[in-house]
Amino acid sequence: MPLKVVDVYSGSPRWYATDDNADAVIIKATQGPGYVNPFCDIDYQSAKKAGKLLGVYHYASGGDPISEANYFLKNVKGYIHEAILGLDWESAQNASWGNANWSRQFVNEVHRQTGVWPIIYVQFSAVWQVANCADTCGLWGAGYPWYTNSWMVPPFLSSYNFAPWKALTGWQFTGNTEDRSLFYVDANGWKAIAKGDGSITHTAQPAPQENEVKTSNVPSYAGTSWQDSLGVTWHAENGKFTANTDLHLRWGATPSSSVISVLHAGDVVKYDAWARTNGFVYVRQPRGNGQYGYVAVRNAYTNEAYGKFE
Repeated sequence: MPLKVVDVYSGSPRWYATDDNADAVIIKATQGPGYVNPFCDIDYQSAKKAGKLLGVYHYASGGDPISEANYFLKNVKGYIHEAILGLDWESAQNASWGNANWSRQFVNEVHRQTGVWPIIYVQFSAVWQVANCADTCGLWGAGYPWYTNSWMVPPFLSSYNFAPWKALTGWQFTGNTEDRSLFYVDANGWKAIAKGDGSITHTAQPAPQENEVKTSNVPSYAGTSWQDSLGVTWHAENGKFTANTDLHLRWGATPSSSVISVLHAGDVVKYDAWARTNGFVYVRQPRGNGQYGYVAVRNAYTNEAYGKFE
């Protein structure tokens, strides 16, 4: 069976590190050449005491990859060979986003010093940027068929291409509040990655399904997915969003679309669909006569929510 894994960072509630549902916890340790998560060791020791498998990762800022690798290793030296090491490759706050060689240099330096190949976290649409690491590093792919605050695993969509990897090490399947993943290794496989054993055996992989999800055992908020005329994938979900800050309700799901009104903290929007586009997660508000309003409810890169969902 795949391992259930929680991704924890400084903004997470501390109880995430000891979530009873999780088999393993992987913690953001550093970012760039100068940031250390002040809660990293607190969460690490809590997770260890709770009997979790352990991991730590570095968030790339896109500076010199060797310097960032050295900074990461300096700050996780007490965890090496006990915890999986990881590289978080995302577009936000990353000056080298689009550079297909940066990650290769980073992982080579980590391996040179530790004998361990880090796993690499990246959204499925950007796997090409880290593809030259496929011969040595495990892939932790991020793709969210729908956002839900539960361990119910959605179907793995056929649009999630992870070639040239032949198998996934992990799949982060939801980023709504608690970032949840499945890792396709057993406990011994996890420990082998941490120790630097290159002979990792993956467990059963997720079965891809088409983008249009109409499965009877999928909850009603998942519904159907479709693409609009701009190529944005929308997912049916009936819910209610309550803003905790001022937000623009717009006629389109772009930051430049015309503003319908300004939402204030406490204002509620009933929505029927959501999409991840233009750096945000938007929800769609039916307004009658076939018209819709759109509001950005979450930062798509950091997963910061601008209110609460019901």
